[in-house]
Amino acid sequence: MPRLTRRRASTAAALITVVAASLLTAAPAPAQAASLPTGFATVVNAASGKCLDAKAAATANGTTVQQYTCNGSTAQQWSFTDTGDGYVRVNNRNDTNQVADVADVSTADNAPVHLWTYGGGANQQWQPVDDGGGAFHFVNRNSGKCLDDPAASTADSTQFVQYTCNGTAAQRFQVVPVNQGADPDLGPNVVVFDPSMPAATIQSRLDSIFHQQETNQFGSQRYAVLFKPGTYSADVNVGFYTQVLGLGLTPDAVDVNGAVHAEADWFQGNATQNFWRGAENLSVTPTGGTDRWAVSQAAPYRRMHLRGNLALDDGGWSSGGYLADSKIDGRVNSGTQQQWLTRNSQLGGWTGANWNMVFVGSQGVPATTFPNPPHTTVAQSPVTREKPFLYVDGSGKYQVFVPSVRTASTATSWAGGAPAGSSLSLDTFYVVKPGATAAQINSALAAGRNLLVTPGVYHLDQTLKVTRPDTVVLGLGLATFVPDNGITALSVADVDGVKIAGLLFDAGTTSSKTLVEVGPAGSTASHTADPTSLHDVYFRVGGAGVGKAVTSLVVNSDDVIGDHMWIWRADHGSGVGWTSNTADTGLVVNGDDVTMYGLFVEHFQKYQTIWNGNGGRTYFFQNEMPYDPPNQAAWTNGSTQGYAAYKVADSVTSHQAYGLGSYCYFNANPAVTAAHAIEAPNNPNVRFTSMVTVSLGGTGTISHVVNNTGGPSNSATNVANLVRYP
Repeated sequence: MPRLTRRRASTAAALITVVAASLLTAAPAPAQAASLPTGFATVVNAASGKCLDAKAAATANGTTVQQYTCNGSTAQQWSFTDTGDGYVRVNNRNDTNQVADVADVSTADNAPVHLWTYGGGANQQWQPVDDGGGAFHFVNRNSGKCLDDPAASTADSTQFVQYTCNGTAAQRFQVVPVNQGADPDLGPNVVVFDPSMPAATIQSRLDSIFHQQETNQFGSQRYAVLFKPGTYSADVNVGFYTQVLGLGLTPDAVDVNGAVHAEADWFQGNATQNFWRGAENLSVTPTGGTDRWAVSQAAPYRRMHLRGNLALDDGGWSSGGYLADSKIDGRVNSGTQQQWLTRNSQLGGWTGANWNMVFVGSQGVPATTFPNPPHTTVAQSPVTREKPFLYVDGSGKYQVFVPSVRTASTATSWAGGAPAGSSLSLDTFYVVKPGATAAQINSALAAGRNLLVTPGVYHLDQTLKVTRPDTVVLGLGLATFVPDNGITALSVADVDGVKIAGLLFDAGTTSSKTLVEVGPAGSTASHTADPTSLHDVYFRVGGAGVGKAVTSLVVNSDDVIGDHMWIWRADHGSGVGWTSNTADTGLVVNGDDVTMYGLFVEHFQKYQTIWNGNGGRTYFFQNEMPYDPPNQAAWTNGSTQGYAAYKVADSVTSHQAYGLGSYCYFNANPAVTAAHAIEAPNNPNVRFTSMVTVSLGGTGTISHVVNNTGGPSNSATNVANLVRYP
């Protein structure tokens, strides 16, 4: 990819921790107090991210109850004593007889809250209304009004008041237990941080991991960095094969003040090789108001709440990314990012465009203006399931949350409170740790267990077989499966509701016919109510060494959801060459009614994607054709020059695709030509919207965009756009 002049923007850790804002919905009084922690907890305001605090750690009557930068002191630790009928007294740890009290038994808006010795007054009792995900709003028994951060102030020393309940973030509080229990054994490459740990200790460990992983593009090291619910001051720089995630039920449960970012220092600002990393389920207040996520493929920014702006480049080119189920309070600036998908997110705004920017089921995003600028917007996501994730509940127990399927959805799954779905105890999982064998994993699957695959590289001498409906296979830290002896790494039966997430499948030295198969050939069962879904699932042929696979992923089952996949025949690294890392096709879809969001397929030697099923839908497709055909004769499909990037079979009668980009860079022989990027039947129900082809640097030619329509992209005209077809 071409590079731009380097631009540096520094980030630094901050001293204040801020929790993200979210909407509230008032609820009627419960029969008993909501499920608050039984011990001491910090209480963090959602609008400010600051802690409920007894001013100057005082315990005298009249002491101001204020918000202040979270600091772990006992002045910021509170307990809840049930007073009956669904109400509690809120006790300060420095003197548990001192409670949060509305001054002068007032019922007026803006009446101040202070400490006072508990005497049983209604003005000293609060109804905790559970907003989900460990968040509550507190309704005063005397006035019926809510504990409130006035005017949603973010300033230290702002005194809390009562105010008419209005469902705003100023009245929402994240309640985080001070002591959260022991951790299960998640293997040697999972690092768990607790808010009680010194900030310097956390930062030192983060820096150590990043320095090892910053340039470690094809190494075998893998890490998952987990933050328990609470507040942190940290600069989290995310390198290769590092997944950073919060352990809350919503992103607001974990608050990082500082940065959670991906930079391209190691490559002089060029982020076109910033692959294989992720940030998930965190709330971040960035130093200086802006954070950076300068990445290309396989680097999702998922289920995040950023209390500021987000930059998607680092001065040089960035080449593809994925933002999903996230809330960005400020503006996203795409800069030199070449293509991007934003799905089911809420943005404060968007600036910038290059070749292909797609927005699906999102708010605060541009309208469709393709190709000038190249924005493509679809109002709703037809069918989605968010990625399963690990979390710690209020008792300190680890569980995996499995979000429900949503249809015709817009915006995030969590901003209104707890997401819809179900929790699975970690006891139902076989925790796969380095050294585990395929036989052990298969034995666990056969016994009905789910899989939590901890970071590592696992060689397989037999196919992993998922046969039970609703099985969850969740990888942490880019856990990697390598099939040996030409086997298929993973097969999924034609059953309901299997979830495969967070895994990298790396082809072995002996060619596999298929790396992953979802449903056996000829699958016909309907899974409309409970589809199988793949989330952040990546495939690699070559790069870390010689790898070979005829096809990476075959989807035979109906109704499958693809939620971000990068399927890559390596164009650089080890074992790379036209006759070395051989691979025909990235993806073959045989099932009907399959939906793909964020589909990246690159460099395969024949068709990149073949779609044989009816009713298919793709929202964003990014492709680079193979760089390395030695000559035209080596890359010819019958009488047709080259192979299409996206092939819809002649038998298909219905298909929709939005936002497709295909690029060529035939650097082994610039005279090579592809006849077209997309090949499809001429059928009014096979429809394409917003397509672009690019000859990168004029190195090679794509003659047409779809069939014999549109184009060319060549040395004279690098970029060709086509609004729709037919």
